[in-house]
Amino acid sequence: MDFMDFIEFKLPLLGVTVFQILSALLILFIGIMVTKVLVSMMKRGLVKGKMPKIMADFLSKFVSAILYVVVFMFALGTLGVQVGSVFIGLSAGLGLIIAFGMQDTLNNMFSGVWIATLRPIKMDEVVEIAGLKGKISGLSVMSTEIITPDNTYITIPNKQVWGSPIVNDTRMPTRRVDVNVGVAYGSRLDEAIKAGMALMRKNKMVRKDPAPDVVVTELADSAITLQFRAWTKTENYWPLKGWLTKKIPEEFGRKGIEIPFPQLDIHMDRQ
Repeated sequence: MDFMDFIEFKLPLLGVTVFQILSALLILFIGIMVTKVLVSMMKRGLVKGKMPKIMADFLSKFVSAILYVVVFMFALGTLGVQVGSVFIGLSAGLGLIIAFGMQDTLNNMFSGVWIATLRPIKMDEVVEIAGLKGKISGLSVMSTEIITPDNTYITIPNKQVWGSPIVNDTRMPTRRVDVNVGVAYGSRLDEAIKAGMALMRKNKMVRKDPAPDVVVTELADSAITLQFRAWTKTENYWPLKGWLTKKIPEEFGRKGIEIPFPQLDIHMDRQ
């Protein structure tokens, strides 16, 4: 059997020639490569055109999925399959799937479109969604991806993202750091407030406008609660909070201001 006879040989049961199979594989290979190149070019163009990265990423994945379906249809056509009938069959099957449980999938897809369009979240922002907190690492057609502070990868269905309150820790350029400290009853509050103000003003991360402040927030069971409030750039939020949490007890210790342990007084009456 020479080469021409080999490629024109029709495989039993399948009813297609070797040439048709090779052609279909070649179309799949070239189609996948071309799709990757086109999608990559489109994504770079969208990013250069000042489109937000999360939206460019979403659109690229969406277009990529459509192109892969087109390539697959072409490959089927090479094998002699009537693409029109396949398309009708897929449409009918899709209708049944939608009727029997595709609602969640469609909800996720449309929610993803709204998220990419209205941008309540952006790439690399730190957010809390449905009780999960982390940095946004990606948005796909079906889900939103986040990385938690301990480097755990989590995917959240888009419908939960769109349908839940989103707490965004990094969208605003400045944030207020609040640190609560209890001082003993009978302490010199004016001196404690003065010491706290001097401590906050000493740190360069604390903004002068809005000015820092110390306020009494609660008369608790064992202590008077003071809240230290300092405004800072968002990227300095956690460093400043850690610094204040460490320095306030040290400063109060030097000033002789007591931070009491929780305590309970029990009075017993003799009958």
